[in-house]
Amino acid sequence: MELLAPVGKMEQLYAAVRFGADAVYGGMRQYGLRAFAGNFDLEELKFACDYAHAHGVKFYVTMNSLLKDEELDGFVEAARQAKACGVDAAIVSDMGACLLLHEKVPELPIHVSTQANVMNTPTAVHLHKSAGVERIVLSRELSLQDIAAMHEKLPQTLEMEAFVHGAMCVSYSGRCLLSTAIMGRSGNRGACAQPCRWGYYLMEEKRPGEYYPIMEDERGTYLLSAYDLCMLPHLPELQKAGVVSLKIEGRMKTAYYVASVVSVYRRALDLLEKEGEEAFRAAVPDMMTELEKASHRLSNTGFYFGMPEPAAGAEGFVQTMEYVGDIIEDAPAGQPALIRLKNRFYVGDTLEALTPTGSHPFEVRDMALEETGESVNTASVAGTLLRVTFPFPVGKGDLLRGPNRNHK
Repeated sequence: MELLAPVGKMEQLYAAVRFGADAVYGGMRQYGLRAFAGNFDLEELKFACDYAHAHGVKFYVTMNSLLKDEELDGFVEAARQAKACGVDAAIVSDMGACLLLHEKVPELPIHVSTQANVMNTPTAVHLHKSAGVERIVLSRELSLQDIAAMHEKLPQTLEMEAFVHGAMCVSYSGRCLLSTAIMGRSGNRGACAQPCRWGYYLMEEKRPGEYYPIMEDERGTYLLSAYDLCMLPHLPELQKAGVVSLKIEGRMKTAYYVASVVSVYRRALDLLEKEGEEAFRAAVPDMMTELEKASHRLSNTGFYFGMPEPAAGAEGFVQTMEYVGDIIEDAPAGQPALIRLKNRFYVGDTLEALTPTGSHPFEVRDMALEETGESVNTASVAGTLLRVTFPFPVGKGDLLRGPNRNHK
């Protein structure tokens, strides 16, 4: 199965490629649903596609905004430009846009976004025949049983992609009007303010100022905020159901998040393919512990096994480890490596180096400022360049993490 990772900008792309993604998806400056993700202008998109292809990775461009008539010509031209930059497919949700691209940019493969809410075989087959769609990003409300049944009826030329990890919209496959209603920012046109993640109190209209006690804690209740999705323990079931691409959500996430999650799913897929299901299942507890090290909400399996459990909302973010630095030069074991500081750590701390071969713990025994060569016990300014010696080889693009001192 393909491992598909989110990339908001170049640093996430570097992390996704280094840590094992088979494909990535990211947006242009227009027509995507993450207007605040950084995204790629045409020059950056060309570089990103070239970089991905040089490492055997595909690049899918998100063009899944809902469109008005006056935007269609610009949309088609942007698709032509994206294809010229080298993208491998466009992810599209608007049905008219699919038809237009099939007619006017037929050389650009189309993947239908989850925003299109494809829930059944006739819809999928119609899109395949009428608009040349090559892949369906399945509606998030489908169960594994639904997916397997659909797979049996679909032509072999039509692929199925499914979300397996990350944040979930509380609304039906992301078709939400809450941000528009409250903030005037459309989630279906790239500007979601994520008001479903906020805490709320209940107030009866004839008793203004009297807040009713429906809180889960002192900060309010999060009944609108869905649990994160995590299907890592169930990759064999997804494979048997006919899913060919496993999608990680998170184009607004950091490079550390992308590296952490991609590295775990890469290990899982490699175990499943090379050593079989028994070896994969034996490693699941350890891999789930690894996932806890990146920022996340509490998770469940979404609709894959029926209605989500638990049904209540998930508040806030938790992570067991903190991103503390980037390794920006290759260094052999025993030689000082150049580090860019992200968050403070100290000589004597036990950190982990996250590399493509796994997570490697070590004790920090020395630290020196790159600018002066002065030995120090710690540094506090993000961006400071340091030299730290590792007992194993490290490479440019590897990440450092340490215990999250605020984690309970």
